[in-house]
Amino acid sequence: MKSRKYAVCLGVSALALMVPTLPALADATSDGIAHYRELLAEGNPAELWEMRGEELWREARGPKKATLEQCDLGQGAGVVKGAFVTLPRYFADTKRVQDLESRLLTCMETLQGIPAAEVAATPFGKGEQENIEALVAWISAESRGMQFNVPTSHPEEKRMYEVGKRAFHFRGGPHDFGCVTCHGDDGKRIRLQDLPNLTQPADAARGFGAWPAYRVSSGELWSMQRRLNDCFRQQRFPYPLYGSDVTIALSTYLGVTANGAGESIAPAIKR
Repeated sequence: MKSRKYAVCLGVSALALMVPTLPALADATSDGIAHYRELLAEGNPAELWEMRGEELWREARGPKKATLEQCDLGQGAGVVKGAFVTLPRYFADTKRVQDLESRLLTCMETLQGIPAAEVAATPFGKGEQENIEALVAWISAESRGMQFNVPTSHPEEKRMYEVGKRAFHFRGGPHDFGCVTCHGDDGKRIRLQDLPNLTQPADAARGFGAWPAYRVSSGELWSMQRRLNDCFRQQRFPYPLYGSDVTIALSTYLGVTANGAGESIAPAIKR
């Protein structure tokens, strides 16, 4: 009997040596996912959206049969390169801080005559919403590799940063959930994936700087607006309106936090 117990103990000890610890398994999983993304990135389907976005920028469309080539994204009329990493920002013509999607709504309405309210009410991935996601893919790609430099000189930019910071840390709903629940500490993960701590500059650049992104799980390209909308869904909050101040404020907070801490890799590829 004693020898049997001894053999069992030896077997358990050997098995313990063979099985990696949980942290080791977690590290191996993270490395595997990172390698998986690297392989996918070599043929990122987001390139298809990029090509369509460039075409849409130069295509005469809408009731006014005009292009978007005079759209001012903050760097001057028609200037695309470098614009993405300086958004959201304040625009004097609308007297509000706008992110890329809400700014495109303004340009589509003023230049092409396409009603912004109708586009904003369209479901994600449908009609003009699909066109905006293609535009966002191309415009963000034109700033790939550039450092974030979201401005805070205007009072409205400072206000939106503070509103975004409060919104990020606000917890509520049926599960007392908030952005900070998943993205406010180091070392968190969900579905075997690392969660960036978006309160820290390097992680904010890594997280914010990856959207828009192609989602492998849905076979679609998601803009930042759609990403934030899904975050609200996961928190069991009501969906925000497309281009609403709360989504722009959150993007302002993340973008300013990312300033100088990393390069944009958008459009990236995600699970």
